[in-house]
Order: sequence, then C-alpha cells, then structure tokens
Amino acid sequence: MGLMTNLLTLPLAPLRATVALAEQIRRQAEAEYYDPARIRLQLEQIDELRERGEIDPDQAAAWEDDLVSRLYEHREET
Repeated sequence: MGLMTNLLTLPLAPLRATVALAEQIRRQAEAEYYDPARIRLQLEQIDELRERGEIDPDQAAAWEDDLVSRLYEHREET
C-alpha cells in the first residue's frame, strides 16, 4: 500500500515541497519580526532619528508603540 500511495501522490511532490518551503520562510520571517534584539535596535534607531529631527515625535511614538506591541505579542505566545 505504501508504494502505491507514493506512486499515486508523486505528482504532488513539487506542491508539498513548495508548501514546506513557504512554511519555513514564514517561520523565519516571524522569528525576525518578533526578535527582541532586532526590536531594541529599531527602537534605538527611532530615538536617533527623533534626536536629529528627521521624524516628528508623533510618528516616532506610533512606531515605538508598534514595536513594543510586538514585544508583548511575542511574550504572550511563548
């Protein structure tokens, strides 16, 4: 039965490989998106931009809120 199933589902192998690759890419993207070190770095960059006057305080606050929300989301998931 295993051999027959493998032969019948062989045409689906590229699709299964594509799905597996997409899942791996999704996991990597989420890991980078929620990485606390990366978020801290982005918070520092926002602070530098604010100090140089390149972004206004409201925009900086909005970005910071988004980044802090990501930190909390990650902590709740783990």
